[in-house]
Amino acid sequence: MKRGVVYMVGAGPGASDLVTVRGRELIEACDVLVYDYLVYHELLNWTKPDCEKIYVGKRSGFHSKPQSDIEDLLIDFAKKGKTVVRLKGGDPFIFGRGGEEADALMDAGISFEIVPGVTACLGTAAYLGIPLTDRRDSSAVVLITGHEDPEKSESTVDWSNYARLDATLCIYMGLTRIEYICEQLTNAGMDSDTPVAVVRWATLPEQESCIGKL
Repeated sequence: MKRGVVYMVGAGPGASDLVTVRGRELIEACDVLVYDYLVYHELLNWTKPDCEKIYVGKRSGFHSKPQSDIEDLLIDFAKKGKTVVRLKGGDPFIFGRGGEEADALMDAGISFEIVPGVTACLGTAAYLGIPLTDRRDSSAVVLITGHEDPEKSESTVDWSNYARLDATLCIYMGLTRIEYICEQLTNAGMDSDTPVAVVRWATLPEQESCIGKL
């Protein structure tokens, strides 16, 4: 029996034409496609006819499978000699739990490869025409999760520190906590006139955006 392998592929920020060439090649060739909630449906049509497609998506308030079950699924298929694509929205290693899955595969002795994707903040900025860095205004970019692990004993997101930075803040999964985040930043001294863009479904036909001030 051939040796199985898992390819952890970044699906990009949404639009199917933003997937990397390498990513598309693997989707077209895989035996099993394990995909997330944020993966655009058009990508599922690229697979070969006999590819097994398994949805394991998570969204606020609903997880189709526990994380440990997803990891077991990848390991089991690889042990059966399958070529598996684990398709994740954006980039696998940016707020996608890719590190946890890579650790599980490594512990199980499974061969795997990380295939990077365009992360959400890059696609969003490009589609809105907003530069993430500008020598006149912003000398750094900070990626922040707006939805930490609920099992953590305490938050490790220090909003007061971020408020003082000369940087563009890119906050992922923050829509449901937007009032709290804005309050934390202004209380820490960030100017209430700071420009802000709030976006969902970036790069897709359904994209919605609101441009305003903090």
